[in-house]
Amino acid sequence: METYESVLLVKPEVFVFNIPPRSSNRGYRAADWNLAEPSWTGRMRLISKGDECSIKLEDKTTGELFAKCPIESYPGVSIESVSDSSRYFVLRIQDDNGRTAFIGVGFGDRSDSFDLNVALQDHFKWLKKEKQINEEPSCPALDLGFKEGETIKINMKISKKDSNDGSSRTKARSTMGTPGLLPPPPGGSKLPAPPGSSPASSPIHAPKTPAENWGEFTSAQTSSASANEPSPSNSNWVQF
Repeated sequence: METYESVLLVKPEVFVFNIPPRSSNRGYRAADWNLAEPSWTGRMRLISKGDECSIKLEDKTTGELFAKCPIESYPGVSIESVSDSSRYFVLRIQDDNGRTAFIGVGFGDRSDSFDLNVALQDHFKWLKKEKQINEEPSCPALDLGFKEGETIKINMKISKKDSNDGSSRTKARSTMGTPGLLPPPPGGSKLPAPPGSSPASSPIHAPKTPAENWGEFTSAQTSSASANEPSPSNSNWVQF
């Protein structure tokens, strides 16, 4: 698989200085350099390609490579800070034949040196984390399916209230019976007869029709009129 080059940081202006050999273990000092006359001025690019990281010093206009500094770790011998300033570093550059040399580089603004520090720290932290992830043993996929013969048991708790409600609804449905039919009267008791009616042993008289009622009415009127009329034998009528 082809690996692409990634640009982590670009600074348009960086100064390069020839530095004297380090005389002691106290570290490099920028005050020992000729800061007023840099040996070269150009552009800096911090790039990464896979696990490799390097600083490239290039011409501002043409992009021609001036020097390359491979960085295996940070902090490390490839790039070191000086003891008397935060704007200057010492780079260990390397050519195609593997020969190395040390040069001094510096920025006109402290924010540029701060950005370089942060970019290098973030890159190597990312490499360390990626290495830890790759070294972790891969966990087998979880098989959540049931094996042959396996069962599952679920405990369902039913409250007493729910149980009583269910039995009450069942009893209510059984009491109602077939829908659409009225239940029989309770106990089959008979209603008492109204006052003044004939006893239960006497025959029940069927209601009379309007014609029969009219006949009785006219008969009663005729009988009443006949009773009020004087008999011929007892009357004092005079015949002419």
